[in-house]
Amino acid sequence: MSENQPVPESPPPAASAPRGSRVALLALIAVLLAAAVASLAWIDTRQRIGATQDELARRLRDIETDAREARSVARQAQEALRDTQAKLGQLELRLAESQSQQLALEALYQDLSRNRDEWQLAEIEQVLAIAQQQLQLAGNVRAALLALELAEARLGRSDRPQFAPVRRALARDIERLKALPALDSAAVSARIDGLVAAVDSLPLAFEERGERVAPRKDAAGAEERSFVSRLGAEVWNELRQLVVVRRIDTTEPPLLPPTQAYFLRENLRLRLLNARLSLLARDEAGYRADLRASQAWIQRYFDARSKSATEALGQLKQLLGTSISFEMPTISESLEAVRGFKSRRERKPG
Repeated sequence: MSENQPVPESPPPAASAPRGSRVALLALIAVLLAAAVASLAWIDTRQRIGATQDELARRLRDIETDAREARSVARQAQEALRDTQAKLGQLELRLAESQSQQLALEALYQDLSRNRDEWQLAEIEQVLAIAQQQLQLAGNVRAALLALELAEARLGRSDRPQFAPVRRALARDIERLKALPALDSAAVSARIDGLVAAVDSLPLAFEERGERVAPRKDAAGAEERSFVSRLGAEVWNELRQLVVVRRIDTTEPPLLPPTQAYFLRENLRLRLLNARLSLLARDEAGYRADLRASQAWIQRYFDARSKSATEALGQLKQLLGTSISFEMPTISESLEAVRGFKSRRERKPG
């Protein structure tokens, strides 16, 4: 540089000072802004980290809850598995027992099937023996007939030719029982019960049943009658009712006091009940004797002209015309056929 060149002039110091202060201020503002931004970023980061931690903690708690539930379910599953295994063991034991029982039943069935004819004949013999007792002791024809028909039906279902003689004997006994005269014991007993119930309504022969005769009144001349004439009419009506004249056909009129009338009705009722017992026992002699005695008592001690006594006598006449006893057949032929068949099978070898 030449000495002759002019030296540049430096700016004045007052102008450079404000420019430096503005730069420093801008730098400070930038620093503050950066610090604020950093603070905001740090706060946001902290909030996000806190939320993440809370979410993580919540999920950890959920995982722990699920784990506990899973452990509980696993324990329940293990207990159920143990129970199932125990029940399976019991079922296996019962299956083994049922199999052994089935084998025993099969063996028993085979034994029974080999001897079914003997069993069937033994049952039929027992039924026929009971029916024979009912027929002989109580005269129960219906029970004997049902037993014979049951035995014939069972032999018919087996459809074995060797049972033909037994079935023929059963058929003959069935025909004999069906040929017996029919007796409706229930209807006869009901008619006797009706007579027993009607005993109290039968009027006695000398029981006062006359109606009081009302004095005749003349409406037209009632006001004109004098006191004496009305009094005389009333006295005459009373005297007419004090004396009753009746015709008695018997030589000994059965005059009974009230106490004996009560016992008469009770004895008549007992006679009718005895007749019903004789009916059930097939005792025709006792049955007829009690009915005849009841008929004679009604004719002697009761008013036979009354409606109730007439109906009772008609019922007794019909009951006396009913026969309750007849020769009772037996079913011994069927019993002998069954027993003979059994004895022949027992004597047969093998």
